Amino acid sequence: MTHLILVLDAAQRSALAVTRSLGKLDNIQIVTSDSSTFALAAASKYSQEYLQSPCPSAEPESYIQWLENICTSRQFALVIPVTEITSQLLLMHASRLPHVRLAFADYNTVMSLADKYRLLEQAKACGVPVPEFTLFDNAAGADASQWSYPCVIKPCLSKIFTPTGWIATSVKVLQSEQDWQRARTAAPYLEQYPFMLQEFIPGSGAGVFCLYNKGQATQFFAHRRLREKPPQGGVSVLSESVAIDPTLKQYAQQLLDHVHWHGVAMVEFRITPDGQPYLMEVNTRFWGSLQLAIDAGVNFPALLVQHELGIAGEPSTTEYRKGQRLRWLLGDLDSLYLYLKSAYPLAQKMQRVLAFFAPTAFFKTRHETNRWGDLGPGWYELKTYVRQLLGRQ
Repeated sequence: MTHLILVLDAAQRSALAVTRSLGKLDNIQIVTSDSSTFALAAASKYSQEYLQSPCPSAEPESYIQWLENICTSRQFALVIPVTEITSQLLLMHASRLPHVRLAFADYNTVMSLADKYRLLEQAKACGVPVPEFTLFDNAAGADASQWSYPCVIKPCLSKIFTPTGWIATSVKVLQSEQDWQRARTAAPYLEQYPFMLQEFIPGSGAGVFCLYNKGQATQFFAHRRLREKPPQGGVSVLSESVAIDPTLKQYAQQLLDHVHWHGVAMVEFRITPDGQPYLMEVNTRFWGSLQLAIDAGVNFPALLVQHELGIAGEPSTTEYRKGQRLRWLLGDLDSLYLYLKSAYPLAQKMQRVLAFFAPTAFFKTRHETNRWGDLGPGWYELKTYVRQLLGRQ
């Protein structure tokens, strides 16, 4: 029996990883979709068909109607969204989409982790350490003169759904009351929507990647970011698989067990210089560096589909290759450009150039989009990159 799977958000690199992973399985056919005329994952040889959709962020009602029509006329065994907007939009309209099968927990459970205030309350209830925090309904109730600096302003939702579309929010570190006033001006949504004042936690980030099947943990994975875009912190452009920290794994499992999780999740922590972890947030969908886990031997998309559709496949394993690296080449090039434009000392800039052109662990590094066995996405990405570059000049 052949299972037809629809992979949404095909412009995302995580959608490409899902498409390649599942397209290699027996009796699986992949259809990809996005709002653009063509997209990254659609360029893969494992995408059998591409469907252009309305934009889920700008036209949410049209998008839901389109998906309802498409899934009524086509028999998709599973629909896989990889962005926060699309996954939440499908879950909140589940009653209108009876033919859409998702590998997610229900909407309330997902939002209990996606809503950062509800997440911290859940974490406190199950013994997971969190920063000190205070909830504000809006900016009018906040008295910044009473705050201790530095501190963090964190909207409860990273994406806010409104009748006219989605509002993207951001986290701000404040050093002074003046920073708060600037943040209010730059982010008008603070005047209307709830946010938290959160204790600033110094240190570095760490995450645990998890797969659950109806409340039962089946797989864990961990990596570290070696380079990011922008260089000061952002999207990973070079990452490496590492052993899972047992304390972080324990806390992640306590939290996800507590909410009876189902599907994938990335649980993110901040680790202080003295080694104390604090929960930061939970990503309730596939993450950006998904391909690294697959390369290291943890095929999360395949395992998810096995759980969801009840098909045979490779069993979960606690072992995977440590030191496996993943490089997003064009993202790394952008990161290098931003680094060279910055105020870093010349010696550091030269080291960064050398690291880009003569990378260590060369034989353990794979490229995220450029794959000899599937050249289409790398070529498509390069052409898109050049067009955008020329358009900026």
